[in-house]
Parts: sequence; C-alpha cells; structure tokens
Amino acid sequence: MDEALFLTMFQKAIFLIMAMGAPILLSAIVVGLAISIIQSVTQIQEQTLTFVPKIFAALLILIVSAPWMIKMFISATKEMFEYITVFIS
Repeated sequence: MDEALFLTMFQKAIFLIMAMGAPILLSAIVVGLAISIIQSVTQIQEQTLTFVPKIFAALLILIVSAPWMIKMFISATKEMFEYITVFIS
C-alpha cells in the first residue's frame, strides 16, 4: 500500500471520528457548564446532579443528528472502498 494513500485514509478516518463525536461532546459540555453555573449560584453542590441532564442532552443530539451521521459514515465508507479498488487495479 502506498504510504500517501494510507495516510490519506487514516486522516479521513480521524476526521470522521471527530466530526461524528463533536456534536454529542459539545452538547454535554454546554449542559454541564450550565448546570455547574446553576449549582454555584444556588450553592447546591451535588455531584450526581449533572449526569442526568448531560445524558438526556447527548441522547437528544444523537437522535437529531443520527441521519446526518449515517449519511456521512456511508459516504466515507464508499470513499474508502473506492480507494481500495483503485489500489487493487
């Protein structure tokens, strides 16, 4: 396998992982920050209070962005198979 082709495929795979994980991670970070601000204002220091809203936010974003993620994953998979066919022939 050509080194440049391998690096290109690896780079695209890493970008795909980051692009698919970013919306879920960012929503969890934003919700966690908002809950932390509310906790500090109200002086409620319960550590387990942040988990449930973050899980719900991550699931909501996952449900909303699932069609986009599936479309992106399928197109990346097709592109990888095209690279393989080019390499074989």
